[in-house]
Amino acid sequence: MKPYLVTTGLLFALLAVAHIARTIAEWPRLATDPGFILEGPGIGLFAAALGLWALRLLRLSAAS
Repeated sequence: MKPYLVTTGLLFALLAVAHIARTIAEWPRLATDPGFILEGPGIGLFAAALGLWALRLLRLSAAS
């Protein structure tokens, strides 16, 4: 279970970083395309939440 949590946590963290970088690079697009909020920062925040959840589960499994 621990290797799975590490792998998925890292993948979601990388996805979050990529979407945050994309949001910064395409910042002016937010004013013209309201759907970009879901594509860029929305997916990035969701991926970050899943990565943090995987980290939390990893810490809980290490404690027991």
